[in-house]
Amino acid sequence: MPDLSSRQFAQLPPLQAIRVFEAVARHLSFTKAAEELGMTQAAASYQIKLLEERIGAPLFLRRPKQIELTEPGQRLAPAVSEAFSLLSGAYSAARAGADGVLCVSTLLTFASNWLAQHLGSFQVAHPSLAVRVDTSNRVVDFAREDIDIAIRSGGGKWPGVETHMLFKADFTPVLSPRLAASIGGVKEPADLLKLPILDPGDIWWQEWFALAGLPAEELASRPGTSMGAQAYEANAAMAGHGVAILTRALFKNELADGRLVQPFDLVGDDGHAYWLVYPTARRNVPKIRAFRDWILAEIACQ
Repeated sequence: MPDLSSRQFAQLPPLQAIRVFEAVARHLSFTKAAEELGMTQAAASYQIKLLEERIGAPLFLRRPKQIELTEPGQRLAPAVSEAFSLLSGAYSAARAGADGVLCVSTLLTFASNWLAQHLGSFQVAHPSLAVRVDTSNRVVDFAREDIDIAIRSGGGKWPGVETHMLFKADFTPVLSPRLAASIGGVKEPADLLKLPILDPGDIWWQEWFALAGLPAEELASRPGTSMGAQAYEANAAMAGHGVAILTRALFKNELADGRLVQPFDLVGDDGHAYWLVYPTARRNVPKIRAFRDWILAEIACQ
């Protein structure tokens, strides 16, 4: 491990100034950075001024109602972000012990309908590594939260992180056999409009009916009840309360045993997928590497 001499330490800027710079560079706002750090905007500006004087060059271009990173600022920002990420990872590892705890942030439906059904094999392979699952729809901030790895739904382009696609977040209508039988069967897409639609305001419905060549304007007049997660909508659909539009890969068991039926082969795809995500700076941390290798192999076997 390389040693820093006392002279090199003396050349380092104050940690507080670096901390403020990282926040301002991330938000591109002195106001938001100051709010995050619990200081005044004037105090944040003063810390940046100290850092700029230390470096001998401006780090931000101050424009009316916005700021931009200068060329020196653009060079410094990713290195500072990586340094904070490494420090956070080292702290978490030291606090958790040699084997430690792997903290996974994921969406509720992925946690209940995929991860919970497969996680046992990971625990068997890594018995000394405890897994803590945090279910949330929010995008986590790896630099500020005690999260090692996340599973997100989206386009897969997020700065500062490594991404691995798990499977596409496609969508298609599903319902219970009993509900389908209540109208003599669902034979064509228009039949779905004879039934209750779960979360009719979901953009997926508009996109799927457009693929089916059907106008669906009347969905806008239906009660806009939203359950907030596919897992809840699937439960309502299995109970016969309406037609849900879901990602098939998350409901393989329910479709296989007939609790849900997919009446049409037509499947929508808006380009989104489920992704494994973790900070680029921590890609070689053993527990992250272990989980990454496991989940990608598990997905490949399906």
